[in-house]
Amino acid sequence: MKRILTFLAAALMMASCGGDRSQVLKVYNWSDYIDESVIPEFEQWYEEQTGETVHVIYQTFDINETMLSKIEKGHEDYDVVCPSDYIIERMLQNDLLLPIDRDFGQTPNYIDDNLSPYIRSCFDKIEGGGLNANDYSVGYMWGTTGILYNAKYVTDEEASTWDVIKNPKFADKIFIKDSPRDVYSQIILKIHEKDIAEGRMTLDELMNYTSDEDIAAVEAYMREVSELVAGWEADFGKDQMTQERGWLSLNWSGDGVWAIEEAKEMGVDLRYALPKEGFTVWFDGWVIPKFAKNTKAAKYWINFMSRPDIVIRNVDVTGYVSVSGAPEVLEAFEDDSFEASDLSYFFGEDADSVQVNPVLYPCKADIERSTQEHDWGANTAKLIEMWARVKGDNASSWTYIFLGIAAVAVVAVLVLRGRGKKSRKRRR
Repeated sequence: MKRILTFLAAALMMASCGGDRSQVLKVYNWSDYIDESVIPEFEQWYEEQTGETVHVIYQTFDINETMLSKIEKGHEDYDVVCPSDYIIERMLQNDLLLPIDRDFGQTPNYIDDNLSPYIRSCFDKIEGGGLNANDYSVGYMWGTTGILYNAKYVTDEEASTWDVIKNPKFADKIFIKDSPRDVYSQIILKIHEKDIAEGRMTLDELMNYTSDEDIAAVEAYMREVSELVAGWEADFGKDQMTQERGWLSLNWSGDGVWAIEEAKEMGVDLRYALPKEGFTVWFDGWVIPKFAKNTKAAKYWINFMSRPDIVIRNVDVTGYVSVSGAPEVLEAFEDDSFEASDLSYFFGEDADSVQVNPVLYPCKADIERSTQEHDWGANTAKLIEMWARVKGDNASSWTYIFLGIAAVAVVAVLVLRGRGKKSRKRRR
């Protein structure tokens, strides 16, 4: 209700000023991806820093492509948005982004002072058509794609390889993300495991392997998997895991942490593994679109979101992991219940032995097996068609009945639990 009133107030202000946008900031972000109490605090902070007033119009989306279409085709004048890595790449290549000015006068530059060196290096790898993504985007949250599994039925060794998802031992107990981009990127690593081991290609090179031959190889692999899958899911799989209706799930680290914590309260031992063949990391980041009207307030918004205390609050409310390498952030999430690990790649050389949840922050040895996805470009349609064939062959009427029942059950569980943290947003 508070957000609606703020939206209406800002809209009325914009109308009364004859369309003057200097006092209005339009933010477009994922659902449930911020501590909304920081929004009015930003407005107050902005006035303190600049002597100018601003009112935030805050809107949300659930799919990257919905956001992109509004900007690319509708020329919507959002001032700051938060797309995923491959969409940042596409927006750069299609000249849809403005560079982010780091001049904040007397205000500290929280962006560059706190950004993890690891995240900066990953954004260097975004293929921006000759443009460096670090000049046009600032990371917000990040995570990994791996295997969530029930230790009662699946051993650590079995979960250490992507082949676990086609083990007939786990038939009808496997949930796979309904996300062709994330699934394809893991399986192409598995298929070329020998090539990687023998040095004929690298993990990073494989992220651009989308030829007809590669697509056919991934399809053949996933057809074997599809015979064993209990469901293709966007959000309900983690609930099925906590209730032991599923034993295995190809999942995102954010969902993994939530499921592990929930399952522990029920006496269920869920764990998260990063397969030995390699895995991908994902990122979401703030950008200023080409048609933005208030670029000054937009850059201050991004700077404010990079301030350590605001970072900690957003992480605490959303359950995701910030790209911030600030020492205050590390201190806030240290936990002596975990074994010490080397996070020097993320927080600096002094963090070579710290106790932090390894699902949120993989150790240096694990992160060396990671790579990052890219936009599929002209091959997008072929990959989507392949995914439809893989799922279609396995989608009987009983599958849909099961999914319908599962969806109702999930809603009931969420209502009964009254849980504090939100569901993971649908990134893909």
